[in-house]
Amino acid sequence: MPASALKIDFTGSSGTQLAARLDMPATPPRAYAVFAHCFTCSKDVFAASRISASLTDAGFGVLRFDFTGLGSSEGDFANTDFTSNVDDLFKASEWLKANRSAPQLLVGHSLGGAAVFAAARHIQSVKAVATIGAPSDVRHIEHLFGGSLDTIDTEGEASVTLAGRTFCITMDFVDDLRQQKLKEQVQAANASVLILHSPSDDTVGIENAHEIFEAAPYPKSFVSLDGADHLLIDHADAKYAASVIAAWAERYVMDESISAPAPKASAQVVVAETTQGMFLNHVVAGRHHFLADEPESVGGFDAGPGPYDLLAAALGACTSMTLRMYADRKKLDMRQVSVEVDHSKVHADDCEECVEGRTGQVDRITRRIRIDGDLTDEQRQRMLEIADKCPVHRTLEASSVIVTSLV
Repeated sequence: MPASALKIDFTGSSGTQLAARLDMPATPPRAYAVFAHCFTCSKDVFAASRISASLTDAGFGVLRFDFTGLGSSEGDFANTDFTSNVDDLFKASEWLKANRSAPQLLVGHSLGGAAVFAAARHIQSVKAVATIGAPSDVRHIEHLFGGSLDTIDTEGEASVTLAGRTFCITMDFVDDLRQQKLKEQVQAANASVLILHSPSDDTVGIENAHEIFEAAPYPKSFVSLDGADHLLIDHADAKYAASVIAAWAERYVMDESISAPAPKASAQVVVAETTQGMFLNHVVAGRHHFLADEPESVGGFDAGPGPYDLLAAALGACTSMTLRMYADRKKLDMRQVSVEVDHSKVHADDCEECVEGRTGQVDRITRRIRIDGDLTDEQRQRMLEIADKCPVHRTLEASSVIVTSLV
């Protein structure tokens, strides 16, 4: 699952607000992707969420949104058509470019697959396009309108029930479909292409995949989703498709997450910027290396613990280790110890534990110790006293001297 998901909105092609979700990995993203859902679906269908989750696991940031008039987006579906959907994709890409980084990957499901092909050649940053169950001719969806197509031709519009919901389909919508030349758009796609399709897809037949593959330029790949239905309702089918897209896409995008190398262990602890984002830092302690960061709420990636988290971890670890040493030396029946540590800033007047004479804001560290073992009340009380003797505890309570110099 994504490490974080942000609810956002942006202005679509018709000027209305489109509801979107940006799924982010736990580390700086290697690249960004835009996902286009199937006809009359939403960004929250299982196939979309599963594919987004697999891509975030692989280090991608994924923007998925509801097209105009669908899901939680504003606007009237009756006033949309295939061209407006493609324009919404442009708007989504523009939002990513302005607020994160331009998308390198487009993923489309069903008619969304046709839309990403139509959009790809106009979005210069796109290096890879993946489709699932996409039609080779967008007029293919006319058959979904059934007998209503005659009504649309004669009266200009008709109410059509699709996936249990009723939509107003206009003649403008149908005319726009009939004017599209998808194969030409596929041929013009200046990107690597992955086509996923089920041989048993009874909504968009497998012949569509063959026609798209023939039209697509190299490099191109085809993966058969054996036994899957059009909407990938079976979770196993959706997960398989997602894992294939994630693995394939890594080969074609430019990795934007490359950071400055971790520093050498030239001191007890060395901290150096990764050059990614505002706060992300390498932390090297001897032969150990990890990341320190700040939460997204203050502009970080939340890719590692923050400075005060590390401070609390130092106290917790030192406390646990000190108690273990004491228990083993005294041969006490202590099976396990755990320490919870919280840090906050409070006013001295509200701090009952603060020494007399403190004023203004003070740091308050709360430590809760859990001891699992067969100990008497007297032994437990002694353990509490020993906890206060841990070296980090003493350092925090004492007046430290920090000597700083420029190197």
